[in-house]
Amino acid sequence: MAVRSCLDALAYDVFLNFRGSDTRHGFTGNLYKALHDRGIHTFIDDEELQRGEEITPALQSAIEKSKIAIIVLSNNYASSSFCLDELTYIVECLNRKDLLVLPVFYNVDPSDVRYQKSSYGEALAKHEERFEHNMEKLQKWKMALHQVANLSGFHFKYGDGYEYQFIERIVELVSSKINRASLPIADYPVGLDSQVLEVKKLLAVEFDNSVHMIGIHGIGGIGKSTLARAVYNSIADDFDGSCFLENVREKSNKHGLKHLQSILVSEILRDKKINSASVEKITSMMQHRLQQKKVLLILDDVDNHQQLEAFKPYWFGPGSRVIITTRDKQLLASHEVKTTYEVKELNKNNALQLLTWKGFKTEIVDPSYEEVLNCVVTYASGLPLALEIIGSNLFGKSIKEWRSAINQYKRIPNNQILEKLKVSFDALEEEEKSVFLDIACCFKEYKLTEVEDILRALYGDCMKYHVGVLIEKSLIKVSQYGTIKLHDLIQDMGREIDRKESPKEPGKHRRLWLWKDIIQVLKDNTGTSEIEIICLDSPILGKEEIVEWNGNAFKKMNNLKILVIRNGNFSEGPKYLPNSLRVLEWWKYPSHCLPSDFHPKELAICKLPDSYFTSFEFDRFSKKFVSLSVLNFDWCKHLTRIPDLYGLPNLSELSFQRCQNLITVHNSIGFLHKLKTLSAVGCRKLRKLPLSFQNLIGLRGLCMTNNEIVRLPSSIVMMPELTTISASGLKGWQWLEQEEGEEKVGSIVSSKVEYLRASKCNLDDDFFSIGFTRLAYVNQLDLSNNNFTVIPECIKQCQLLQRLDVRNCKHLREIRGIPPNLKYFLATNCVSLTSSSISMFLYQVLSCF
Repeated sequence: MAVRSCLDALAYDVFLNFRGSDTRHGFTGNLYKALHDRGIHTFIDDEELQRGEEITPALQSAIEKSKIAIIVLSNNYASSSFCLDELTYIVECLNRKDLLVLPVFYNVDPSDVRYQKSSYGEALAKHEERFEHNMEKLQKWKMALHQVANLSGFHFKYGDGYEYQFIERIVELVSSKINRASLPIADYPVGLDSQVLEVKKLLAVEFDNSVHMIGIHGIGGIGKSTLARAVYNSIADDFDGSCFLENVREKSNKHGLKHLQSILVSEILRDKKINSASVEKITSMMQHRLQQKKVLLILDDVDNHQQLEAFKPYWFGPGSRVIITTRDKQLLASHEVKTTYEVKELNKNNALQLLTWKGFKTEIVDPSYEEVLNCVVTYASGLPLALEIIGSNLFGKSIKEWRSAINQYKRIPNNQILEKLKVSFDALEEEEKSVFLDIACCFKEYKLTEVEDILRALYGDCMKYHVGVLIEKSLIKVSQYGTIKLHDLIQDMGREIDRKESPKEPGKHRRLWLWKDIIQVLKDNTGTSEIEIICLDSPILGKEEIVEWNGNAFKKMNNLKILVIRNGNFSEGPKYLPNSLRVLEWWKYPSHCLPSDFHPKELAICKLPDSYFTSFEFDRFSKKFVSLSVLNFDWCKHLTRIPDLYGLPNLSELSFQRCQNLITVHNSIGFLHKLKTLSAVGCRKLRKLPLSFQNLIGLRGLCMTNNEIVRLPSSIVMMPELTTISASGLKGWQWLEQEEGEEKVGSIVSSKVEYLRASKCNLDDDFFSIGFTRLAYVNQLDLSNNNFTVIPECIKQCQLLQRLDVRNCKHLREIRGIPPNLKYFLATNCVSLTSSSISMFLYQVLSCF
């Protein structure tokens, strides 16, 4: 077998795959000459090459190093196992690298190739006899033929035209493809290949002939444009025309959308004169001439609807693809872009690789730099932009200079990074900016619902909308656990914007969130009316410092609306609190009472956990707490009673969890008509609740876990809105025992209850005796760790029950009924269940389906 000795070293524009005896001295030979005459470096094998049984590594290398593979599918093509092996390898390269494959159906029907009919079917039948012990190879050939036959290519049939004109069309296309310059991407594209593959799967270029739009979104500096360029380079050759419109936001603002439209049309139609055409002519050309072409269009960095409206997908031909990169996910949704890809931060290993390359121009560095490199990686939090800027700025610097720089960045973010990230912030409306800065400075890692409640005190019911905008613009995220997440550098950007408002005088900031600034203002009494939010929620470093102050620091803060103190030991309580307060949350509040001249008419949220109150005399403030909706006394170990709450008409949430000395709750709790949630978990000395529960018409959630309450009042059944009851661990509790003289209640809870937890309550079979007619809506029922022996047939009345938990019910012997929609039945460690009971249970389960 003769193969050029230099084959391994060469890179080709075109690789020709063909059946030599069919077309070497005719069509393929003429095609090779036409390509060669146009200066297109083309590989055509020696005449002796195809006599071997297998393709050589050198030939594989020629395929890999080619930009385009032309497959001439002639009548006897499939009779050559060598051609089919070569084809299989070409298809492998197509699937894993940037190789454009152009099939030429030379006097054969594409359907014969696709479905292996006529001469292709006959040839493969002969191969099947020959390779009966290697059917895997035969299957690969069939799959390769099928895939190639589905690609866009050329079809020549005798009598349809001149062959030389057909060849000219192929050469023109090849020439346009190899002359297209690849777009520049990152010089060290770490982690990019896997993302390109993900986006290509979404695009489905080879398999879907309709017009598709997909969106690539993520925070600034995450690599959206880089990814789009890499995808463009990978698939542009599959289209009749392609155009990458970069910096759409900036260029449309500077030059107008007509300028961008003219660039698109001129690049697709290869007509430079279009730039001088009128708006009407350009629009007409887009609507008519582009409908005949399969187009790839990238709209990079889009930030408003007008930019998308200027490029309507139905203006492009079948198989076209439009890729949009943006920071605004909602922009994609409102434009009905249903397929999206979110660019993720780099993992630690990839981030370290990128930083090392940028900082040292090599992948291996002195081990002494390991610690400082890891510090930079942690600081950058996987943001490629930050890694590239920091690495480039510190190229050739000593370890000492690296350490100094990263400390500086932590204090004041790098301007290049800041300006890139600030683009999203600048696009916000004024109130949205304010909400973002509140969250970035004070409320990262807080529960979203909690932040919405707090900031609603400032922004009213618009709060939910503002948060939605911040999520859509990739400035914040919400975790699966409902907490607010910000990229560390996004948070730094927000805090730096806030710091610049008054870099030298923290008392003039709108927000105080740094420990040292807050303590300085409180100790020196340097607060002003500019301060609206104080959030002290960062641990003191090194020791538990006592904050020495005189309690008068809030006097000058007559516009303070939100005061959150979760850390810090204060030498004394406040002597004054501003009447402007709408949110007061103070853990370990250092006094037995609020200031006597405090008039909290605006106060909506009052949380004083782990404080020193023995009681809280609301009667002293009876007309002052008219706006209060949330009251929290959790962990107040000195609290012995919940006082008269008649003066709180708007209270919707009341919590006094883990108050270990709480004994009584005032009867007024039953007349709080707006109360939705009551939580009294772990109040071990609390043995009785008021009998006025029937008045709690708005209560939705009741949590009474781990108390000494011996019974819940039967008036619970009168609460029509109650959807959640968590009452596990109520020692000695008898479920809904009636008062003497009361009529027997024929059901156990409100008909709206969806979740009922009564674990570890010493329940026996009497629990089931009063029926389940009012559990029509229950979805989850936890009866684990109880004493009943039978699950009766009446449980079938729980029509919506999907999860039933009876784990560790060691006396349970028999299961007589199965709810019709049950999906999860947990019964581990039910040691008294007999095999016959289990068999009957399984039979009943199967009968439900």
